[in-house]
Amino acid sequence: MVKKIIITEHARKRLQNFRQEKIIAVDVVEAAGSIPGRIPTATRFRGFFAKSGRMFDIVAKDISGGRLVITIIGK
Repeated sequence: MVKKIIITEHARKRLQNFRQEKIIAVDVVEAAGSIPGRIPTATRFRGFFAKSGRMFDIVAKDISGGRLVITIIGK
């Protein structure tokens, strides 16, 4: 089942920071969509790769409207 992926304003702003350089929203949506199961509380998921090759982590949780990406942490 494909859930709607919602990226918070905070996470979108983080994509503009140097540490998250070369990570785009499409990379984040694909990463969040690839996490199986339900995420009842905010949880950090590690080891995703952007198409640019940049590694990143996301913090996400499931809400009634879909999967909420709270923040993005570039490596």
